[in-house]
Amino acid sequence: MTTINPLLPKTIYAIQHLAFEDLGSLEDVFYQLGFRIRYFEAGVDDLSPALNYDGLTIILGGPIGVYEQQDYPFLEDEIFGLKQRLAQRKPTIGICLGAQLIAHALGARVYAGHQKEIGWSPLAIHHPQHNILAPLQDIPVLHWHGDTFDLPEKSTLLASSAIYPNQAFQVGHYILALQFHLEVDSEHLEKWLIGHTGELRQAKIDIVQLRADNQRYAPALMQATKQIFTQFLAQIGHI
Repeated sequence: MTTINPLLPKTIYAIQHLAFEDLGSLEDVFYQLGFRIRYFEAGVDDLSPALNYDGLTIILGGPIGVYEQQDYPFLEDEIFGLKQRLAQRKPTIGICLGAQLIAHALGARVYAGHQKEIGWSPLAIHHPQHNILAPLQDIPVLHWHGDTFDLPEKSTLLASSAIYPNQAFQVGHYILALQFHLEVDSEHLEKWLIGHTGELRQAKIDIVQLRADNQRYAPALMQATKQIFTQFLAQIGHI
């Protein structure tokens, strides 16, 4: 069994922007590798311990936009702390809103996209022989966003979709940004369907089909996700 490096932190910090958008299938991956998890609630908790943390911090998704700082002032502090964190090359992963926050903190533009991208579809994986996302080839992932971002300078584009070209990027070995959701599991999507019902109705998404696609595609995605995150932890020296 793979074990964690005893010289590195044994806890993974996760910043949540919405209660039901958690680490999903990643929780089991981390527990199996011997890690603990600590959550921080954006807008409620002081995020500085998570943003200053020397170990891995994961910034999760949410329905607000990076550019809505006037309505959600906590974003200013979160972005300020994230800029410092990334400048120090501390291991950081962003998912959906988390990826947009990373892009913004690195100086790239984040803005409303030309259409909602909600549903399961595969990615185009760039240079798969050298790409940490190679296990996702031909495996549909869950897209659920309306915003997009430009690619930050000195970053490597990892994946694109048919609708948005910038779906994932990496900076060195320590920073990974994923616009899509690879943390979703086969059992807990119902929380999203309930919590985001207003958005789904407005976007005219077929909820029954979205639920069926989750049952069809999530198991394979969960296996690929385990490979990706195990590799990421290895390359940053956590295992």
